[in-house]
Amino acid sequence: MSGDQIIIFDTTLRDGEQSPGCSMNTREKLEVARALVELGVDVIEAGFPIASPGDFDAVRQIAEKFGDRTTICALARSRDEDIEKAKGALVNAAKRRIHVFLATSAIHREFKLKMDKAQIIERAISSVKMAKEFTDDVEFSPEDAARTELDFLCEVVEKTIDAGATTVNIPDTVGYATPNHYFKVISYLKQNVPNINNAIISSHCHDDLGLAVANSLAAIEAGARQVECTINGLGERAGNAALEEIVMALRTRADYYKVHTKINTQKLYPTSHLVSSITGMKVQRNKAIVGQNAFAHEAGIHQHGILQERSTYEIMRPQDVGYVGQNLVLGKHSGRHAFRDRVAQLGFQLDDAATQKAFDDFIALADKKKEVYDSDIVALIENRMEENGDRWKLISFHTSAGSSAIPTATIQLQYLEEPVLCDAAIGDGPIDAVFKAMERIVGLTARLEQFDVRSVSEGKDALGEVRVTINLGGRHFQGKGVSTDIIEAAAAAYLKALNKAVSAGVTA
Repeated sequence: MSGDQIIIFDTTLRDGEQSPGCSMNTREKLEVARALVELGVDVIEAGFPIASPGDFDAVRQIAEKFGDRTTICALARSRDEDIEKAKGALVNAAKRRIHVFLATSAIHREFKLKMDKAQIIERAISSVKMAKEFTDDVEFSPEDAARTELDFLCEVVEKTIDAGATTVNIPDTVGYATPNHYFKVISYLKQNVPNINNAIISSHCHDDLGLAVANSLAAIEAGARQVECTINGLGERAGNAALEEIVMALRTRADYYKVHTKINTQKLYPTSHLVSSITGMKVQRNKAIVGQNAFAHEAGIHQHGILQERSTYEIMRPQDVGYVGQNLVLGKHSGRHAFRDRVAQLGFQLDDAATQKAFDDFIALADKKKEVYDSDIVALIENRMEENGDRWKLISFHTSAGSSAIPTATIQLQYLEEPVLCDAAIGDGPIDAVFKAMERIVGLTARLEQFDVRSVSEGKDALGEVRVTINLGGRHFQGKGVSTDIIEAAAAAYLKALNKAVSAGVTA
């Protein structure tokens, strides 16, 4: 490998989770954390412990389970109570970091903090020192750094490094910077902060202008050696810099950047799909690196070139990122051993019970369709993972509809181990009737805000995937379901969303 190592700081579980509708429970956060460890990220920002008891508990469990394998980071405002909460959550992590932040731009000083420059510096120094008492690994972020006066930014960075910060992060909090602008900010710090070499410079870019990845790469060119990013670019508003895009840009253009990362790139595609499945945030088809079309070639000229030599139109190989395409691998006569091997090749680690459930689903699917693809297997496994922890389960459903009939649905649901409940409803179509019958049983009435259907693989008998987003009292919950029967897939997706609402304590 050539050049310096770039530290990959993943904030999917903190900044990424702040995307509307993308909140995760503790079990889901642990599953994502496991995937991030296997991916090889250097630092996992596991959450904001003071935000809620649930956030604190998630950071604590992630720190206990993975804190010996990678650095676990907790976010804290420059407040004593925040830092104490972060300490409590990280106490059992062998590798731990506290990330303290305080806004520095004029607009934040005047309107949000109502503090002058001297007060900002005093607060920043005291916060870093307090965090330093707990761990040697302390990161400081001057929030909205990209819009902060350069001389004041230099002063804040210098003083916090003196106080003990080992990483100084330069956030483009509102996605305002351009690559040349951001390059100049990092360069100015390198040239004008006397002790800058005593800390690692980090970038944290938002994608409001679609420049987060470009800005992050510009920061690396200017000397930053840590990049803060998220899987699939999740994050507030338009999101953050996408981890997979930064990592593959650095790998593909190592000749130019002359740096490297420790990321196991073959885990990028599986990790992307895991996060998409858990959050319900669909990856766009033409998304770089992990999108469905990323390695598809439609144009005849491109296809001809690919057949002659792949490098004519592919700068990366699909296997480099663990891409799962339409490979036909198994049929109804395939054995359990072959299935287990293929599941492992696709990047999943399942225990015996989970493997048996997935195999049973596979056999049932193979009876319904002639050809089973890798993408079908991934969908079946992710669907099973989605069900973990659900309180309400779908026992059976029946619908009737037609051009001259009133659409009707009869549903049977079971809450944990209690007796099965049955109800019926009419609606504007069979799927609407299913949703209304479910709501009657569960006791919640939601507003459906998004309903997406796609084919998992190809053919008339393909698995259908349905994703829904519902609104309950201003809170968004997402669900996903798969089946060769699109009504069944829709029912599973809607029930998943309702289950998330129930778990979150939402009442009618």
